[in-house]
Amino acid sequence: MSTMTNETAKINGIDTAGLMAAAEGIAADPSQGMVAFRVGTEWMGGTRSESTVESYEMAGETVKRRFAFTSDEPEELFGSNCAPNPQEYLMGALNACMMVGFVANAALRGIRLAKVEIETSGKLDLRGFLGLDAEVPAGYEGVKTTVRIAGDGTPEQFAEIHEAVRATSPNYFNFTRPVPVEMELVVE
Repeated sequence: MSTMTNETAKINGIDTAGLMAAAEGIAADPSQGMVAFRVGTEWMGGTRSESTVESYEMAGETVKRRFAFTSDEPEELFGSNCAPNPQEYLMGALNACMMVGFVANAALRGIRLAKVEIETSGKLDLRGFLGLDAEVPAGYEGVKTTVRIAGDGTPEQFAEIHEAVRATSPNYFNFTRPVPVEMELVVE
């Protein structure tokens, strides 16, 4: 393996040498790749809520951080339209996760990107959410994602990256396969 300087190791803002070293470390000791995330959400009145991130765990260590984001519904769905709604965050989370995959996979292949845009859309039938028809699902029956990418890679390389993202993106996985959710109710 050739020696890279920090300047040449960063492609598309990704420290490729650091990423490769992390992957090698996790391959050697899988416990180093165990990551756990947690988000708490509190009702703020009406259809608004605030979600807070305090920390995450990686390789058995707690990493402190602090972020908060608000969710709301549009006025037509009885909200105050002060923030994206949960469906928009869901699609944004899918897009952002795949974005990391496209950028990192391109960087690891030495491909410099000029543009990556991801758009996801889907339709919900409110009869399911409102419990008006038991035959109508409460969620999406499908979504459509379009990726627009440009850079110094070939169409074949971009197709390889596309398939790599489909195979390794956690949120693509979560969107395309049933994920069991254990839900507990605590009445105070």
